[in-house]
Formats: sequence, structure tokens, C-alpha cells
Amino acid sequence: MDTYEYEEKGTAPMPVPSEINGEENHNDGRSLQVYRYAGFWMRLWAYLLDLIVIGSLNRLLIYPVFRAIGLPLDKGIFEPVGIATAIIFYLYFVLMTKYFGQTIGKMVFGLKVVPLKGKSLSWGTVLFREWVGRFISGFIMIAYIVVAFLPKKQGIHDLFADTTVIHEH
Repeated sequence: MDTYEYEEKGTAPMPVPSEINGEENHNDGRSLQVYRYAGFWMRLWAYLLDLIVIGSLNRLLIYPVFRAIGLPLDKGIFEPVGIATAIIFYLYFVLMTKYFGQTIGKMVFGLKVVPLKGKSLSWGTVLFREWVGRFISGFIMIAYIVVAFLPKKQGIHDLFADTTVIHEH
């Protein structure tokens, strides 16, 4: 079952809502934001869709340019095409998360990255989550599976950046 977090939008203590349905308003003008965390499987499907998008970008942009200028398409990590595709990968996740709070995969599945502290994602948070956190999680593949077991459904990269992924309302 998904876990919910309640964020106050007022100064007085908030009662727990009887229904979980986005934002609940109270008679005194206070409101309560309710989050439903995205679990492992939903995040995995969104990530797989993102990989399809990134692969498509590489095949439409990177590979034709490399062929046109005569650079080899060797697939090594330190080969020019490997570096270019890595740049596309990280730029996609960083820019989409910073400007939209979600990637195309997350958009399709109705998910969004939110900070656990503060109102919006800062550049530092996004860079740390998407660059450093993903780099570390990429080397320790089991790190992605922790999403299924943590109460706020966070991956290691989310823990580092103090973020989580929620279902949009």
C-alpha cells in the first residue's frame, strides 16, 4: 500500500483528512496537501519509457551526426559516441526534472519528483539527484530496488537529494 505525507499550508496544527483526494480545504482557510508515493513498479515502467525516449534521441540525433562527420560508432564507454549518449542521458533527466518536475516517462504514468523540504526543486537538488545519485545507483543496481521497501518509496538517489516521486493528483 502506498504511503501518504501531509504537508501543512497554514500555521495551526492540521487534522488528518477523512478522505485522501489531492488538496483538502478547511473552513478556516487552511489547506492540506496529500501525497501518494509512487512505488517501484510504476517508477520502473516510467524509467523504461524514458530509456526508449533517450534511445530514440540518440538514434535520431547522435548517430546520424557521427556518421555524417565520419566518427566511429564504437560502443565503448570512453568512445566519442558513448560520451555523447551519456551526455544526452544526463541532460534529459536533469533538464526535464528541473523544468517540469518529471520526465516524459513520468508524465505518461502521472508521476512527479518533489522535494521533501522546500517548495520547488533547486538546481543543486536536481543535479545531485539526477547526476550524482543516478551515477552511484548505476553502479549498485540493487539501490533501485530499495524503492519497494522504504516508507516514502525513495531510491538511493532520492535519499541523497531529499526527494521522492509521487502520483500527480
